[in-house]
Amino acid sequence: MNNISKTFTKMKSYKPFHSPFDPCPPIGRKYYSTPPHLYLGFQPPNLQQFTPREALKRGTLWPALYDYYENPYKKKRG
Repeated sequence: MNNISKTFTKMKSYKPFHSPFDPCPPIGRKYYSTPPHLYLGFQPPNLQQFTPREALKRGTLWPALYDYYENPYKKKRG
């Protein structure tokens, strides 16, 4: 039995290839965010909606499709 846990995360990362002959130092990990609509499959009827003012602020009418972007490169205070 395979015990690999499949965790869902919208923030993905990869490590770019670095050749041993490359004179530059390695870049390190790169991060990217995947939008929620990729995991929805189809838009179900009667989805909850933001108010018009809130929808303009968030950039989408539906809370299920809203995704707050947190910059992974920005250092956290604390």
